[in-house]
Amino acid sequence: MKKLITTAVISGALMFTATTFAAMNSDSVMVGGAAMYPQKNIIENALNSKDHTTLVAAVKAAGLVDTLQGKGPFTVFAPTNAAFAKLPAGTVDNLVKPENKAKLTSILTYHVVAGKYDMKALEMKIKQGGGHAELKTVNGQPLWIMSNGPHNIQLKDGMGNVANISTYDVNQKNGVIDVIDTVLMPK
Repeated sequence: MKKLITTAVISGALMFTATTFAAMNSDSVMVGGAAMYPQKNIIENALNSKDHTTLVAAVKAAGLVDTLQGKGPFTVFAPTNAAFAKLPAGTVDNLVKPENKAKLTSILTYHVVAGKYDMKALEMKIKQGGGHAELKTVNGQPLWIMSNGPHNIQLKDGMGNVANISTYDVNQKNGVIDVIDTVLMPK
C-alpha cells in the first residue's frame, strides 16, 4: 500500500512537472499563478491571472474588453491587484461606478500603447533617448520610460508617479503585457 501511494505521488509530481514544462516550452510566461499563452489575446490571458482581478473588473466596467480583444498590436502595462491596493481607500470602488466611466477609461487607456514594445524595443527607445523616452498612450497623453539599471525599466506617469516593470514580455497574439507595481495616472 505504501509503495502504491509513493508511486501515485511520484507520478502526479512528474505529470505536473511535464505539464508545467510543456507550458513553459510553448513560450508562455507565468503571471498570477497562470500560464499566459502567446496564442491567446490580452483579455483571454488576463482573465486567468489571480494578480489582475481588479484590472479585469475595471476593464469590464470601462467597456474596454472588445478593444483589448481586438487585432492590436497593443502594449499593456498591467498593474497588479497590489498596485491598485496602493491607491487611496475607496478609489477603485468609486472609479468603477457608471458615472465615472469616462475617468476610468482615461486611466486604463493610459496603460496602453499602440504597437508591440517588448523589453528590447523599450531598451532601444531609452538608449536612443539618452536614458529616457516618451511613449504616447492610447488616451493621447505621454508616458515616460527610463532605465533603472541593467534590465530594469521604470515608467513615469503624468503625475510624477513611478512604476517598476516586474514581469516583461508576456506575449499575446495581439501584443504584449508588462506587469507593473503601480497604477499610472494621466495628468
